[in-house]
Amino acid sequence: MPAAPAPTSTGRRFLEDTLVVASHNRGKVAEIATLLAPHVKTFRSAGELGLPEPDETGDSFLANAELKARAATRCGLPALADDSGLVVPALAGRPGIHSARWGGPGKDFGLAMRRVETELADQTDRSAHFVCALALAWPDGHLEAVEGRVFGRLAWPPRGNHGFGYDPIFVADGHSLTFGEMAAADKHAISHRADAFRRLVARCFS
Repeated sequence: MPAAPAPTSTGRRFLEDTLVVASHNRGKVAEIATLLAPHVKTFRSAGELGLPEPDETGDSFLANAELKARAATRCGLPALADDSGLVVPALAGRPGIHSARWGGPGKDFGLAMRRVETELADQTDRSAHFVCALALAWPDGHLEAVEGRVFGRLAWPPRGNHGFGYDPIFVADGHSLTFGEMAAADKHAISHRADAFRRLVARCFS
């Protein structure tokens, strides 16, 4: 499967002092703040501002990221949202945008990983890729969006205690360790989220 297009630098430049991270997940807010710290003076989170989480009714990662970003701009500040998940071609692209929901109401990714393995059954195609979509929206309605990917294959049983989500069963192309076994710095250098942020920085922050 081909890689996503190379980063472009044709978007609106982010010139404001404050950026809202459209998430109630403190870990995600902290990670995004770290990645964009050289470019943004002040970060606020949707949770901190008491903004509700919109229903993710989009039919793609980009659509859901856009929904969340636009909803957060109601506070009058630009906002950044992400949506990400695991895509398995042998499962017709599932779990895809429903990646978290495969873990049930409690978002149990141990359960979600077992479901992936069960549904693969005797499939010989174990290719997979992670997708991360980022949407940066302004209160005037303008929006810039990018998508990052990392390609690999699925391993079983799960290996490693690092990372989160489906990391313990994903091995990136050219590597032998799962994301769950990799040191954080090594994973972040090649991950779908790192790819997406490189594209966003080139487009809106460079």
